[in-house]
Amino acid sequence: MKINAIKKELDGILPGLAVSILISLVSQFLARFLPALGAALIAILLGMLLGNTLLNRPELGQGTKFSEKRLLEYAIVLNGLILDFQVLKSAGLKGFVFIILQMSLTIFVTYNLGKYFGFGKRFSLLMGAGNAVCGSSAIGTVSPIVQADNKDKGISITIVNLTGTALMIALPLLGAFLYGSDTLRTSALIGGTVQSVGQVVAAAKLVNDEVVTLATVFKLMRVLLIIAVAVLYGRMNMNEGEPLFTRKKSAGIDDGLVTGASASASPAAISYGVPWFLTGFVILFLIRSFIGVPDGVLVVSKAISTQFEVAALAAIGMRVKFADIIKEGPKALLYGLTVGAVQVVMAIALIRVFFG
Repeated sequence: MKINAIKKELDGILPGLAVSILISLVSQFLARFLPALGAALIAILLGMLLGNTLLNRPELGQGTKFSEKRLLEYAIVLNGLILDFQVLKSAGLKGFVFIILQMSLTIFVTYNLGKYFGFGKRFSLLMGAGNAVCGSSAIGTVSPIVQADNKDKGISITIVNLTGTALMIALPLLGAFLYGSDTLRTSALIGGTVQSVGQVVAAAKLVNDEVVTLATVFKLMRVLLIIAVAVLYGRMNMNEGEPLFTRKKSAGIDDGLVTGASASASPAAISYGVPWFLTGFVILFLIRSFIGVPDGVLVVSKAISTQFEVAALAAIGMRVKFADIIKEGPKALLYGLTVGAVQVVMAIALIRVFFG
């Protein structure tokens, strides 16, 4: 019976999973000719296009749901291998404090701007994480923590990627105007502001290789701090006066964590607000930093992580309906671009304070 059940589940997952992988491969191919967009943004846009037209089929739902959730979680775990303490040291203590303040202010401003634009808490928090940390990966990380729905995830990832693309093009020009050939300040501006790792590298390449290296260090600091953001989000109140995660006790027995929004419906499989894949991320980060990992393993892990992430984004795109984008997209885009502009202003001010 178990074998039959597993086979039935696989049969339900495989069609949507296969389509998600196929879209991701096509997106990576197209990204060679459209590097300004990048595979991530192409994947989610292509997924949205096909998911609302040719591939708008219910039999793909189980597989796309698996892809958007599990593949992104596996990618996040593998991303722990790209970090180590030695790389983070090169930006110095001032650089680390700069990143902490920039991220904190970004989350605070994004959340409050979301309220001003009339968006809900969950969407505003997703936007805060995506802009403050590392774009799509950060949104995927905090989505289960804030119990976000597919529409909020899809729109936030799309808007954050579009904002990141705009900043990727604009910031090298702005950096040259403000800082000339100064590597540190230009790297801080790009690495502390642009949304995804790929966009940071692409933007920095428009300057020079030194900026690529140092901007990546600033960016990796943000990636590492996703742990702190996840824990913070796990403690934030999602409903007025009601925590996102509350402990349910019955007859003196602790039954674990449940969501404040739907405590009676679905227990959350997250302990103290930290999901399993963030624990895996930290473990791999510590292994890379203190034990070491062969270069071949790092290359393979990065390649697999990239494939998982792009496939997950394709699946998320397929699960977003144009009706939702038409209803909230223009306002969400204005919201995202406003957040991006504020991020740049804050970064310039902080760079002046810390780096002269």
